[in-house]
Formats: sequence, structure tokens, C-alpha cells
Amino acid sequence: QVQLAESGGGLVQPGGSLRLSCAASGSIRSINAMAWYRQGPGEDRALIATTTSAGRTSYADSVKGRFTISRDNSKNTVYLQMNSLKPEDTAPYYCNAKIVPSGRTIEFTYWGQGTQVTVSA
Repeated sequence: QVQLAESGGGLVQPGGSLRLSCAASGSIRSINAMAWYRQGPGEDRALIATTTSAGRTSYADSVKGRFTISRDNSKNTVYLQMNSLKPEDTAPYYCNAKIVPSGRTIEFTYWGQGTQVTVSA
């Protein structure tokens, strides 16, 4: 059974920083792309940052220059460093990973349970 577990959310003032972590656990053969999504009030879940297994990254325009996605393949973990946070960044944040479980040859999509980020004075 493969699971993703997020941590690091919380309350921060505008202009502040937070670092989210997401660790994959279970019987894993390989992890391909890993990503972070968020879902604002009344909005669909939106992709904000992604990283390939080789470390190539891409970002939504709304977070480019402020957020940095990285991964530690030895720990099956992806991070999201969030700087210069704004009130409009407030949302639950979800980790997403494309994982090939042990004994399988195709990838499946897994989601974390979400971690709340609130930016407020």
C-alpha cells in the first residue's frame, strides 16, 4: 500500500515563509513526477509546481519566483518552499505523485490528504 503524507502547513503572516514536505511510503518500485496542487475557495484544484524524477521543475505563473519545489529521491520526499506569501496563497495544499508500486510496471497517481496554509495578519 503506497501512501503520501504531507506536513508543514500552518498560519503565517503576509510576507512570511513556510516549507511543506510530502513523503511517500509503502512498497515502491519507482517515483516519477511529483507535484503540488492547491484548491482555493470555490475553485478547482490547481497545479502549482511539478518536478520530474530528473529534477526538472515547472511552476504556475501565480507562484513563479516565490515558490521552489525540490525532491530528495533517497527519502522519497518532495518539498515546497514558499516565500513572500500572500493572503491569496491561502488554501489546502495537496501532494501528488506518479508512482510505480513494487511488482508493477505501470504508474499510478497518488494524493496526500492535504495540509492547510493560511496567510493572514
